[in-house]
Amino acid sequence: MTRRTKIVATIGPASDDPATLSALIDAGMDVARLGLAHNTIDEVLERYRRVRAAADAAGRPVGILIDLPGPKVRLGSFGDTPVEFAGGHRFTLVPGLDHSDSDKVGVDYEDLLSDVHEGDYLAVGDGSVVVRIESIKGDSAEASVAHGGPIQGRPGLHIPSDRLSITSPTQQDLEQLDAFVDAGVDMVALSFVRSAHDIRRVGTEPYPRGPLLVAKIETRAAVENLEGIIEASGAIMIARGDLGSELGIEEIPHLQKKITRDCISGGKPVITATQMFESMITSPAPTRAEVSDAANAIFDGSSAVMLSAETAVGRDPVSAVATMARVAERADAEFDYDAWARRIRLLRSQELPDSGNRITDAMTAATWRAATEMGVSAIVCISESGFTVRSIARFRPRMPIIGFSPRDRTVRQLTLSWGTVPVRASGHVNSIETMDEMILAAREAGHVRSGDIVAVLAGTGGRSTDMLRLAEVP
Repeated sequence: MTRRTKIVATIGPASDDPATLSALIDAGMDVARLGLAHNTIDEVLERYRRVRAAADAAGRPVGILIDLPGPKVRLGSFGDTPVEFAGGHRFTLVPGLDHSDSDKVGVDYEDLLSDVHEGDYLAVGDGSVVVRIESIKGDSAEASVAHGGPIQGRPGLHIPSDRLSITSPTQQDLEQLDAFVDAGVDMVALSFVRSAHDIRRVGTEPYPRGPLLVAKIETRAAVENLEGIIEASGAIMIARGDLGSELGIEEIPHLQKKITRDCISGGKPVITATQMFESMITSPAPTRAEVSDAANAIFDGSSAVMLSAETAVGRDPVSAVATMARVAERADAEFDYDAWARRIRLLRSQELPDSGNRITDAMTAATWRAATEMGVSAIVCISESGFTVRSIARFRPRMPIIGFSPRDRTVRQLTLSWGTVPVRASGHVNSIETMDEMILAAREAGHVRSGDIVAVLAGTGGRSTDMLRLAEVP
């Protein structure tokens, strides 16, 4: 079985040269994530162009996801050399200071002293270092290290989202976004989303004319407003680092399952992120626990799994992607496809979607049933926006989904959709003859063979998916 779960890899100093980018694509990278928290717009635009060039050279679509910083509170720079913060060590937090050392730590958030309280415990970065606010005096705060460890670069300082005075997206986010919308970016991740209103504030054109908006679930408010956020977004990222700081790490496994289930039920791709193969930043292989975590995320239904520092600054980014590809392919082979599809049909039957979605629900459920009973070789989906592809993908069919679209951006956005092989279509679907052309195109590309039976699913107009054919490949 070919791999169905997609891989998102973060591009950074360890992976942004052309040779490594090409190797990452060969190893299995489906989507390249470019973060704006640590780099200038010009630096990230240059990375963006390198990824596009590498994908063109490889002859396959690779989606690009821009991750906006959002109202992220970061420490002043420690530089590239780790600084050890031992348990019990006392230091001063200074808002507005752009650099840090072991005694005086800068914070790029002017309202810090208004938003934190004496006795607060704040996580640094992914939570490996935890500090306690001892007192607030004048223009600084005295703090102590509750749980020690090394700090380098400009890690985040987690402040409970309900205390933050900053809204998401920030004005800086919107200004940065403009440059990448002009460049034709495929997907945009929004940090610290708290409600559907935050997503609507972005103001870009709906996909596929604009980028697919990916809401990062990392706050208590986002969990409480999950239904509206899923409805307003194009996809969801479960950002387990800040989410664990907000709600407690014991809640993460249960929230991960619920968020994944609700996203897939709504036909929205979901990315599971944070510390997937954290040990591979410095080690040649992941731990057994990390492999089990990644496999369980796939068993939960994740559309994609994401590598962060493992590929951005790790010692061997290509090996990290290749290892994840092997783990994902093996987990895909053990996925309980029939039980998942039955569960999704039950969940959808309990909801009351609009009339267009009801038609699509009925057609995609019928397609899954017919494809399963007939044992078809592939489901050929033809969709301008990608809606039809994402709708059938939520059923997690055993056979591959060939996702045709006449829009280049839609093709790249479909790199995030589970089980989908994105293909550029020559035109729009307006007749049975057009559907036959797509079947021939799938055969010529080597996705199906003569004599195979395929299911062909398409939307011929409006918002719904309304045509299904079973056909033999000539």
